[in-house]
Amino acid sequence: MIITHAEIRGFRNLSDTELLPDPKYNIITGLNAQGKTNLLEALWIMSGCRSFRSSREKDYISFSRNKATVEIKILDNIREQIIRTEISRGNNVLKNIILNGVKQKGTKSLFDVFRCIAFTPDDVDIIKGSPEKRRNFVDMAYSQLNPASVAYLNRHNRLLNQRNALLKEISENRTNPDILATIDRQTAETGAYISHMRYEYIRKINRICGELYRTLSGGNENLELEYKSNVYRSEDLKNPVNRETSRIYFRRLQETSGYDIRTGSTHTGVNRDEIVIRINGLNAREYASQGQIKSTALVMKLAQAEIFTEKSDDTPVIFLDDVMGELDENRQRFVFDIIKKMQVFITTCNKSSLLPEIRGRIYRIHDGKLIGE
Repeated sequence: MIITHAEIRGFRNLSDTELLPDPKYNIITGLNAQGKTNLLEALWIMSGCRSFRSSREKDYISFSRNKATVEIKILDNIREQIIRTEISRGNNVLKNIILNGVKQKGTKSLFDVFRCIAFTPDDVDIIKGSPEKRRNFVDMAYSQLNPASVAYLNRHNRLLNQRNALLKEISENRTNPDILATIDRQTAETGAYISHMRYEYIRKINRICGELYRTLSGGNENLELEYKSNVYRSEDLKNPVNRETSRIYFRRLQETSGYDIRTGSTHTGVNRDEIVIRINGLNAREYASQGQIKSTALVMKLAQAEIFTEKSDDTPVIFLDDVMGELDENRQRFVFDIIKKMQVFITTCNKSSLLPEIRGRIYRIHDGKLIGE
């Protein structure tokens, strides 16, 4: 899969920009705060994923404009497709997504059309950050492989918000506690699916991460990922989702409902899951060095790309946002050996820090203006 054309207008500090990317390497150079990451972000949101910067959609629009538009043409192994996103300023942010001339109801359809993987300096938070960071990584990676899972994730978030609001009402004697069982049955159905989804993805990525990390460390270190469900034992997750798995989840919710009512928060379920990352048997979040953390984050993203390629017989587009300059020559070669068949967009302050064999289209960006060299 490659981007063949892109037009960006009114997006953050970027001047109106048109791109005809190289099918292999695209290098965007410039000093910090000139718009390099903004450019990648504009392309990234066309995948249907939330911004890797956790931005609000209204922040995409330039201060001097009332509307931001991004349009890209992508070519996969079957056909060319066109995605257009329009975000308008007003009392409420209006967002239109048009795929091949047809307006879409949401971003779900984009997950199955434009697939990309972004490497950013903040990826280290997957390892050293909160459990939510690791859950979000798994959920987004799996959703790119199976777009139908987005509906389960969104529905579960809505149910969890409703449940927490109901817990508060019950604690204040404003609602009949019997109503909680109704929401818990629905929550159990979606939670059971998400639990199995995470278990399956971690099982796949653990194998690839282990192989890649051993290679990167010269065979001296082992990396292991383990899914720790807040509801299920590992043996419970080896079988497909069925009525019994939903019943187990429902019973766990009911068992802790008294404590949940007293605290006004849900303490059981996929919202409390953890993905444990170990290097040589030790928890990486607590004991890994900075170098080990960076290597682990890098390996997890590379494994994500490999899983995608294995499943789809197509390659994702790769965004490397200001990360290659921090890698030594051996790690750079390790990365590019894996992504050499993919279209790559690289941002860097200094293009001389990249491997000399990385040749492609070079752009310079200054004060939001993109200039081809």
